[in-house]
Amino acid sequence: MKIVIALNMAWNLVNFRAGLIRALVAEGYEVVAVAPSDQYAVRLAEFGCRFVPLTMDNKGTHPGRDLLLFFRFLNLLRRERPDVYLGYTVKPNVYGSLAANVLGIPVINNIAGLGSVFIRDGWLARFVRGLYRLAFRRSAKVFFQNEDDRQLFKVAGLVRSEVADLLPGSGIDLFKYSVVPANPLAGEERKFRFLLIARMLWDKGVGEYVEAARLVRDRWAHAEFCLLGFVDVQNPAAISRVQMDAWVAEGFVNYLGVSDDVRAEIAAADCVVLPSYREGTSHTLLEAAAMGRPIITTDAVGCREVVDDEHNGFLCKPYDAGDLAEKMHRMLSLTENERSEMGLRGREKMERQFDEQIVIRKYLEAIQGILSRCAT
Repeated sequence: MKIVIALNMAWNLVNFRAGLIRALVAEGYEVVAVAPSDQYAVRLAEFGCRFVPLTMDNKGTHPGRDLLLFFRFLNLLRRERPDVYLGYTVKPNVYGSLAANVLGIPVINNIAGLGSVFIRDGWLARFVRGLYRLAFRRSAKVFFQNEDDRQLFKVAGLVRSEVADLLPGSGIDLFKYSVVPANPLAGEERKFRFLLIARMLWDKGVGEYVEAARLVRDRWAHAEFCLLGFVDVQNPAAISRVQMDAWVAEGFVNYLGVSDDVRAEIAAADCVVLPSYREGTSHTLLEAAAMGRPIITTDAVGCREVVDDEHNGFLCKPYDAGDLAEKMHRMLSLTENERSEMGLRGREKMERQFDEQIVIRKYLEAIQGILSRCAT
């Protein structure tokens, strides 16, 4: 049996779907990974799958290019003839699903966050909702990463209630992301490190993070504020390299670049911060909690699911740098033992609710159910 899994970046496949791909291969499925080629594509062979590159204009809305993408998916799926198609991210979910529908291939979709289109309502959001409604009309299963997104799609009539299911985000590999004790502070020898890990987008609350850093540094000279993630990404909300360089020049934040393995940076941090406006379920926060770090994040969809306020971190108001700064003050005011206990409670929450094996089991059950129905 053959499974095609399609995303908008090979990087995404490597970082967030490796566990699922390995599990599918271990079950005996032939797995074909589809995405635009990048430097991470060569690593997919390590998981036992075959990579097929597919050119994709990830963030554009040009109807001609999107129609061309539909035909690319149609040709690819006609050639591969998979038994099940797994779609992730907007364009593989929409155009890949439409192509699979034409060919009678069962589809499982995953909504891993609705992005800036749904945050900023308007004609584009209405158009994208219409595409989702069309693409998902025959889907065998549509997984959502938080209840808010599932309800939004159900109420808007974008998905049938009986196929809408819930996952704990992408899940987290609890063996890979294990608890690492924070280094104890020793006077002025080491600064207290806040860390934001994300693509550098305004929608991730990066602007609020920088403003909060300005406010906090007035009272806490030993605090430092680090940023890790891609700059100048293809996104309408992208933060430019020029803007990042200007912030760094001010002296309030430190840009760390990008990393293929964020564990070392999380281990070096005392608190992980994500002031995002909306997520699916933030994988960054899952990683931080699994490694025993306390978290500050927004009381927003896809963020608040990871943090029980004042238990394993603090929730702040979205779009509010002042409230974010106040929560940073509170985190700095805790003792090392209090922060450590907060981080360990986050690890326990990951073990209870967000283990990657939960996600893998639900996918295997969904695929087996589809194949059983097809066999009869």
